[in-house]
Amino acid sequence: MATQDFLVELGTEELPPKALKPLSDAFTQGIARGLEEAGIEFGRIEAFAAPRRLAVRIRSLADAQPDKSVEKRGPAVKAAFDDAGNPTRALTGFATSLGVTPDQLDTLETDKGAWVVYRTVEQGKPTMELMPELVEQSLAGLPIPKRMRWGAHRTEFVRPVHWVIMLFGNKVIDRPVMGLTPGNKTRGHRFHCPKSLIVPTPGDYEVVLKQEGYVIADFTERREQIRAGVTELAEKEASGKAVIDEDLLDEVTALNEWPVPLMGHFEERFLEVPAEALISSMKEHQKYFHVVAADGEMLPLFITVANIESKDPAQVISGNEKVIRPRLSDAAFFYETDRKTRLEARVDALKPIVFQEKLGSIYDKSVRVAALARKIADAIGSDPALAERAAMLAKTDLVTEMVLEFTDLQGIMGQYYAANDGEPEDVAKALNEQYMPRFAGDDLPTTQTGCAIAIADRLDSLVGLFGINQPPSGTRDPFALRRASLGVLRIIIERRLPLDLQTCCEWAQESFTVLTEQDTASTVVDYILERFRAHYDEQGIGAEVYLAVHARRPTRPLDFDRRVKAVEAFRQLPEAQALASANKRVSNILTKQGGDSIGETVDASLLRDSAEKALAAQVDQQADKVLPLFENGDYASALSSLANLRKPVDNFFDEVMVMADDEAIRNNRLALLNRLRNLFLRVADISLLPAAG
Repeated sequence: MATQDFLVELGTEELPPKALKPLSDAFTQGIARGLEEAGIEFGRIEAFAAPRRLAVRIRSLADAQPDKSVEKRGPAVKAAFDDAGNPTRALTGFATSLGVTPDQLDTLETDKGAWVVYRTVEQGKPTMELMPELVEQSLAGLPIPKRMRWGAHRTEFVRPVHWVIMLFGNKVIDRPVMGLTPGNKTRGHRFHCPKSLIVPTPGDYEVVLKQEGYVIADFTERREQIRAGVTELAEKEASGKAVIDEDLLDEVTALNEWPVPLMGHFEERFLEVPAEALISSMKEHQKYFHVVAADGEMLPLFITVANIESKDPAQVISGNEKVIRPRLSDAAFFYETDRKTRLEARVDALKPIVFQEKLGSIYDKSVRVAALARKIADAIGSDPALAERAAMLAKTDLVTEMVLEFTDLQGIMGQYYAANDGEPEDVAKALNEQYMPRFAGDDLPTTQTGCAIAIADRLDSLVGLFGINQPPSGTRDPFALRRASLGVLRIIIERRLPLDLQTCCEWAQESFTVLTEQDTASTVVDYILERFRAHYDEQGIGAEVYLAVHARRPTRPLDFDRRVKAVEAFRQLPEAQALASANKRVSNILTKQGGDSIGETVDASLLRDSAEKALAAQVDQQADKVLPLFENGDYASALSSLANLRKPVDNFFDEVMVMADDEAIRNNRLALLNRLRNLFLRVADISLLPAAG
């Protein structure tokens, strides 16, 4: 089948920068999905995205759908013809519905009889006919929360659409899209090339735009050009290093069609302000990259990316310097003003700020967290007084001028202001560390005080919201309780803290008087433990390992983690599958014969067969060896040792009848199996692992 390259470009007003890449990806994926569903063959698919355009190019697109064999079954042959062999109304009706005569139908023989069938070949539709609808479908499916109309058009999109290109080879597909008739003309840079440009074929698209239109249409190419230009400028002009935040880089890429990095300066006096405040001001408001020296200290420089190749770049730089100066002046003023009031004097200002209607104010939460943090600090060997002090000050920076203006600085400014007030170093650090980890993979608190507050703050939210029956549901999680749970687990495991979630949640529950749900602490513990599943899945540990440990419900995360790692190591042993099978078999036997009512005291005088004597001896030997290991939490060594039971267990089941006629012997054998199973249950329910086939 013949193929051609295909191009569609949507020319718009400037698209929202943070949405540009997601829109481009969704547009591309939507068209690819439509082609696959239509059965049209195609080669490589390429996306283009710039501030005023979304485009997709498809290489080697077939010029039509493939022909398709169609078979439609009609009535049974017996019902299709009367006794004289003439067509019945059932047959003529079937033929008429298909627009054919009865003599154009075939017969299909099956094991259930013969049927009348219609066979034909459905010719594939030309690609040029199908593409406009596929493009429209993809555009309709884009993730646009709020669409807009423009002019007299009834069409809706994220921004007004001004032109459309739709080319198949060198031919224009001129069926309307988004209310516009497509052509082969694009538009160049708004200032460098404010005119239409002809795109002869899809393969010429980005070349025409770059060489004639001052537009780099490829998002990735433009991003890497910005990265290289910003990096080079910092090294060349300042012997420094540009700090490139990837999210900011994507946003700047989405703002520029023809990026030109330029370096500006600001007054050195602003360096007295915490670097985070300067960076936030430059990054969030002006989309600037900051520059640091070789030692990491911030330099009084910034790099902006202009969307124009100016004949007088000094004027562009001067303009940016004038814009940033009042921003930095505001930050300096806020910093100077905030330091005049101690954080402890701001505690009462938290009382009017509502945390949650039923759970009270931020002040109420601070009091609860302080009480809980004190207990947690004591449990992990930290200073309870420091934890309590830090918790009462933890949210006070929310009412400072700096954080009111730059909300992303909460915690960070708290640390600076606490240090300025002369608070102990651990208290100051904890004001920032309470929010760690802020996102997946983020740093954890480095101080014990910070760990205590970070855990206490999250558990207070979890217990409180679950206790008033406001848990996360579906995708709705306004208080980020899923992230809070994972944060608690990470801190406890990676900082190796000897905390029991059940105890901590019960402590948290004691501080509330408004909870309506029964046994909230246990519900929260179950919810947090369930987060372990995704945690281990990311590490490549299968769900069956998590479930085997979860079945025992260990509530100390560090202990849970040790068990999981031990079971995962055990699962790799050659004996694991056979022992999993044996545990399943033992579990089923014990369940049928009374379950928990069965003891584990074995009477040696009732052991008859050599196989059961051997197993009993091995179980005794293993118990002496592994019970001390269990007490020390050395589950990996214990399970490795228990793997030696495979042979005596196999021999037992091959040679011994568990359900003996003699009741005493039968009960003794059940007790032996129960003792065997309970050794494994000290770690996990091994019967939930994949068994031998």
